[in-house]
Amino acid sequence: MALLNARDEAEVRKQLGQMRDSVKLVVFSETLSGAAELCQQNEQLVREVAALTDKATVETLNLAIDHERAEGYGVDRVPAIVVEGGRDYGIRFYGVPSGYEFGNLIDSMIVASTGEPALSEETKTALQGLTTDIDIKVFSTPT
Repeated sequence: MALLNARDEAEVRKQLGQMRDSVKLVVFSETLSGAAELCQQNEQLVREVAALTDKATVETLNLAIDHERAEGYGVDRVPAIVVEGGRDYGIRFYGVPSGYEFGNLIDSMIVASTGEPALSEETKTALQGLTTDIDIKVFSTPT
């Protein structure tokens, strides 16, 4: 059974029309963990989204088997999605991006495909003044 209905597919297809270059969605899963069902749902969602544009590909990896690749991406839990454009911008999703997080997945694909975040010039200027790397983590819950 599909996770996206026809109306959602049409809207996502429209949004993904903003993509300029290709993106790769790297999905980390495990079939023998307590998160197996969520991993399966996550992979299905990513495949449904990627099918709505010719500019997205999906690569599925097993966290336990592909541990070197996971380490390279800094992924240490499942389900996980890496959104990679012309380079790895460090965009990661843990858990199934549903609800409000789903829009962020679509936005991150667009940003990764263009390499240009939707930021004001003032914000871009302020960020250029940073002298060290910053690790930003956003946590979301429906409750």
